[in-house]
Amino acid sequence: MLNVAVSGRDVFDAFKGTLNFVFRRNARLSAGFTIIFCLLLIAVLAPVIAPYDASTVGLHLLDRPPSFEHLLGTDTLGRDVFDQLIHGLRQSLIIGIFTGLAGLLVGTTVGIISGYKGGWVDDLLKSVTDVFLVIPTIPLLVVLSAFVRYMTVPYMVLILAIFAWPFPARTFRSLVLSYRKREYINMAKLSGLSDMKIVFKEVLPNMLPYVSTTLANTISAAIMAAVFLELLGLGPQNTITLGTMIYWAMERAALIRGLLWWVFPPMIVIVLIFIGLQLINIGLDEVFNPRLRRGVTA
Repeated sequence: MLNVAVSGRDVFDAFKGTLNFVFRRNARLSAGFTIIFCLLLIAVLAPVIAPYDASTVGLHLLDRPPSFEHLLGTDTLGRDVFDQLIHGLRQSLIIGIFTGLAGLLVGTTVGIISGYKGGWVDDLLKSVTDVFLVIPTIPLLVVLSAFVRYMTVPYMVLILAIFAWPFPARTFRSLVLSYRKREYINMAKLSGLSDMKIVFKEVLPNMLPYVSTTLANTISAAIMAAVFLELLGLGPQNTITLGTMIYWAMERAALIRGLLWWVFPPMIVIVLIFIGLQLINIGLDEVFNPRLRRGVTA
């Protein structure tokens, strides 16, 4: 019992020290986490903050400027822009996060198997990955989205996830190829550990810094791709996202008509998402890369 208590305390102290470094010494990572956490909190509380159906038309007067009743005004279809923004943020984050997680899971699995097994398995998986990497992603995304008669958020996640895994797979394959030649892997094999245990105990822990930064990049790419498709009118139907808000504003010539409260809020939120994710990415590089720690503010 004494050994268990000491071990648990050591783990807690190490975790506490890491948090102290992250949130007190790394301003970029702290700022990025703060931005993303606030946006996630708003998205989670969307049904409470904006309880009305944001996609229903004709609920309010048309083209009303911001007021106490409508904080960001209304659009040409009689919808509250603030309600749309809150629910659009929620759906866009769902698309980005689930696409990022799916791409990361598949990419990590393929990369580890390819790099660790080697031989014909590596040749096969590497060839498949290379094929997906050279495919012109954006045109193919447009074609696939156009073939879906009724686009929904799950369909959007599935289509984007198909092309989200190759880059992580290539990155993790290179890492595993370098890890496989190191002495601690050879010692683990000599001790009789199975391949599965070696992967989970020796390989994955060393990959965590790269996994975290890759996840941030994958989520950013997924949101960017989703917004691009939505601006073309290929986004989820009857579902408000940040991209569809901009699409409808462009469709109704909101900028020309001076309805700035309809155009700029979703753009600003999209920019905030990218800034937050990039700050997290830069901060993680500074935390895990000793050469960059000199630039971390004390």
